[in-house]
Amino acid sequence: MVEEDTVLVRLATDADIDGLVASSTRLFAEDGGTRDPLTDTTWPANHGAKAFANSIASDDNLVVVAVHDDNIVGHLTGVLDEGSQSRPGKIATLRSMYVRPEHRGGGVGARLVAEFRKWAGDVGADRMTVTAYATNEGAQRFYQRQGFTPMFVSLETTP
Repeated sequence: MVEEDTVLVRLATDADIDGLVASSTRLFAEDGGTRDPLTDTTWPANHGAKAFANSIASDDNLVVVAVHDDNIVGHLTGVLDEGSQSRPGKIATLRSMYVRPEHRGGGVGARLVAEFRKWAGDVGADRMTVTAYATNEGAQRFYQRQGFTPMFVSLETTP
């Protein structure tokens, strides 16, 4: 495990896009790629650069990176939604997060979520939300340690 204080957590810039695509590729392969047969694990390589560039440029999005020795070792993305008529209020959604395995357990993930929490407060969000695969118990435990509590359960089947 790498010492937490050697990892810089900061807002992403366009110069980080290649590293963000690489981090997102790892996330897709490790998480969705092993848990959801519908996950297109090539999506980051094919579409990630444009998606990250758009998110970095948007006031309603957050893109944060964790950097160690000039390499991106983790990322977090978030988006602000205005809610709906039936559930009004601003919702900050933690869309994706990844920390390389050798950097887990040292507080890097908690620092990424702290940046998300600060941003959510700064943009006036009423709630924060995140989803995790039901079989990813480690992610669920991590998010619960960060103060998230279960709210909805989504069930799926084939037609």
